[in-house]
Amino acid sequence: MLALFFYTTKSCHLCEEAAQLLEKLQLVKEVNIEAVDISENDSLVRSYGLRIPVVKNKQSGKEIDWPFIMDDLIDLVG
Repeated sequence: MLALFFYTTKSCHLCEEAAQLLEKLQLVKEVNIEAVDISENDSLVRSYGLRIPVVKNKQSGKEIDWPFIMDDLIDLVG
């Protein structure tokens, strides 16, 4: 099964919007989504702190930053 990392954090309204899109993606594509709270890891904060929400394809390593739409997510999963 295809897997995605969803880099997020608490109290992030854009992350909430992105999470809703990811839920819709799961209705049309078989994909496992692993939410990763960046606040728990200093390295992730440095990498993604100004970019979240970010979705990363675990297999290809390709990432997309907000803002994205459903078509972008579908392209990401192939």
